[in-house]
Amino acid sequence: MREINVSEITKTIRQLCMDAAYHLPKDIYEGLKKGRETEESPVGRIVLDQLIENAEIADKEDRPYCQDTGMTMVFLKVGQDVHFVGGDLTEAVNAGVAAGYIEGYLRKSVVGEPLFNRKNTQDNTPAIIYTDIVPGDKVDIQVELKGFGSENKSGVAMLVPADGVAGVKNAVLEIVKKAGPNPCPPIVLGVGIGGTMDQAAVLSKKALLRDISTPHKDADYAKLEEEILEMVNKTGIGPQLGGTTTCLGVNIEWGPTHIAGLPVAVTIMCHAARHAHVEL
Repeated sequence: MREINVSEITKTIRQLCMDAAYHLPKDIYEGLKKGRETEESPVGRIVLDQLIENAEIADKEDRPYCQDTGMTMVFLKVGQDVHFVGGDLTEAVNAGVAAGYIEGYLRKSVVGEPLFNRKNTQDNTPAIIYTDIVPGDKVDIQVELKGFGSENKSGVAMLVPADGVAGVKNAVLEIVKKAGPNPCPPIVLGVGIGGTMDQAAVLSKKALLRDISTPHKDADYAKLEEEILEMVNKTGIGPQLGGTTTCLGVNIEWGPTHIAGLPVAVTIMCHAARHAHVEL
């Protein structure tokens, strides 16, 4: 049994929030540069030049890459041989988020109640926390900052098995086309297939944590990722103002589902595809 004081969780998440806000992941940065090389639209190339320059300034000066520093999502893989001491794990996570957003001068965007009051909590808490129990004595922490210009354009399609691969492709494409330029493309797509409606959505969020240059380990899903990416980049939506670089990458995660179902969730992430990772 390994003991971890929850103060370590707070300290780690504080830093992860700032790192994710300031430093665009290498795969996304390289994706923007690759898109710049292949972009056919002159205006699209200008937009991509600006996004690349913005990423470089944010990285160098430790400034937020985007003014919408998102709602904080925390993915924990907790080893079953870990025992947390010193306090409540959920409270420790939220304390880390609060510290990161306050001390890092990140925009606080969370309201405590969604409909009638909508009062800002002033520290970007509570975070959305997903916890998986896994073998071992490590704690894997991934923080994802989810902006809502893109989140508002995400969607779920409840298909039936007869819809098959073609149905999945069409569902993803329709969600992307309906979103248009509103999610601040070039986008990254996380696609969750299977499970229930809610699990498919979580899978789509987890898919965004994978490096976009790393294809799915299953050949069939890797091929589907490539095919969807090609379809989306043919829409002409492009980087903000039209072009051929609508999407930088498509990541799929799947789960078992019911014999009568084929849920498909699509989480759209804007070009500020921010996340950070640490293992304790």
